[in-house]
Amino acid sequence: MSKKQKIKSRKPEWASGTKSKGFNSTVVDGVLQTKKKSILKKTTSNKLSINDFVKGVLNDNRTVLAQAITLIESNSSKHIEKAQEVLGKILHKTGKSIRIGITGAPGVGKSTFIESFGTYLCNKGHKVAVLAIDPSSSRSRGSILGDKTRMEKLSREPNAFIRPSPSGGTLGGVAHKTRESIMLCEAAGFDIIIVETIGVGQSEITVRSMVDFYMLLILPGGGDELQGLKKGAVELADAIAINKADGDNLKTANFTKEQYKQAVHYLLPATEGWETKVFTCSGLNEQGIKEFWNLIIDFEKDTKKSGVFEARRKEQTLDWVYAMVEESLKNQFYGNTKVEKKRIEIDKKLLEGKITPTNAVNELMKMYFE
Repeated sequence: MSKKQKIKSRKPEWASGTKSKGFNSTVVDGVLQTKKKSILKKTTSNKLSINDFVKGVLNDNRTVLAQAITLIESNSSKHIEKAQEVLGKILHKTGKSIRIGITGAPGVGKSTFIESFGTYLCNKGHKVAVLAIDPSSSRSRGSILGDKTRMEKLSREPNAFIRPSPSGGTLGGVAHKTRESIMLCEAAGFDIIIVETIGVGQSEITVRSMVDFYMLLILPGGGDELQGLKKGAVELADAIAINKADGDNLKTANFTKEQYKQAVHYLLPATEGWETKVFTCSGLNEQGIKEFWNLIIDFEKDTKKSGVFEARRKEQTLDWVYAMVEESLKNQFYGNTKVEKKRIEIDKKLLEGKITPTNAVNELMKMYFE
């Protein structure tokens, strides 16, 4: 019998040993696997020591960096204390980046623009961190921004790091935590930090208070709304970019650019000694990206030469400290058990018209300081 015939006549493992109309089977041994040590050890922020965090961040270990940011975002008193010790040990490696804030209304194309801009910078040898302040729904706590899923191309870049920071509906807490996240990214060697926020309300001021350069993205045709525009959004900007300036939008985009150029002449510049620039771009077609980067280089050069760059950084640090003092006092006040009980009584009096708001404040403060 040939070798081929022997193989053909051999009974398979699952075949019945006796003639039967039924179907028999036996358990076949699986493939034996040798036990190997996993290259990536599963670790959590609870298991990492302070030195583990410091070493991991300084060595640009992305897993540890992400866990360090998670530690910072925690409201647990134990985590807060640990996070501050980590920050204290990496402080000497911070402050060496250019911090860029980008805002704009939903649908303006922020994520597409940031992805094109970030990829361009990575190709030039820069390390780019994108921190998205996400003003989550105050009802569901669900995220509004989905940047990590939308910036697929940038997220694959080895020199890029993307991290959304949900606020849970409050910007006060996330503001100082985003600042601390900036510090961690700088210590990890990222020289370009992009802070993105959805262009709604207080978030614009929040971002302005933590970046060097601030840009407002708008859609073509936005110039038609200049009369009713919230002036504050434009006053904060070092640059205004009319995005989606491509195809049929090109003519409208150029017209909008001219309208905004005229408008900014009537406003005080957001940065002393710097004239707010207005330009067109297309994040989708990667147009205007190089020009935008050259604009930032000029801004950094001019403001560092005049001393405005360093002065703003110092002012932001002081503002950050006293904003945290206010936040801490507010949390202590509302967390006070005596005040919490007294509030029930005060609220009832207020609603029944038995006490004025000023007297209500005086009673609550008296109870707090007793």
